[in-house]
Amino acid sequence: MKANVRAQSFAALGVGAIFGFGLSLSGMLDPARVRGFLDIAGHFDPSLGFVLAGAVAVSGLGYLISRRLPRPALDASFHLPKRKDIDRRLLIGAAIFGVGWGAAGLCPGPAIASLALGIAPIFLFTAMMLLGVAIHDHWPETWRQRARKDADAQA
Repeated sequence: MKANVRAQSFAALGVGAIFGFGLSLSGMLDPARVRGFLDIAGHFDPSLGFVLAGAVAVSGLGYLISRRLPRPALDASFHLPKRKDIDRRLLIGAAIFGVGWGAAGLCPGPAIASLALGIAPIFLFTAMMLLGVAIHDHWPETWRQRARKDADAQA
């Protein structure tokens, strides 16, 4: 079965809108509230724990249902990651993400949803986030090319 790009796009738009509404309704667009949830040693705000529990429940149910399906509804096959190892790059990336999330009180989903609020610092955060994505996508290839040139020069 060939993927229907238009149906996939409308499904992504609908699910993204529901996700953004859920982020807004739950308070995840408020960086101070997110930092309060992450501040377990200070002024801890446990209210986002309910959001976490609901998200894990819905995600877990969706995962269980998807494991029983022969293929997704709008594609020919599931596209699951092939790598399952935990390496240094994954740990460093997770640490950087966690520090950024704790410092800013935003991660990519809420940051993009918060753009609709028109708050200048959110635009700056999102621009810097996109710059980080571009650097990530460009620099590793540059490093690999440089390493290949160095290896060829030594050979």
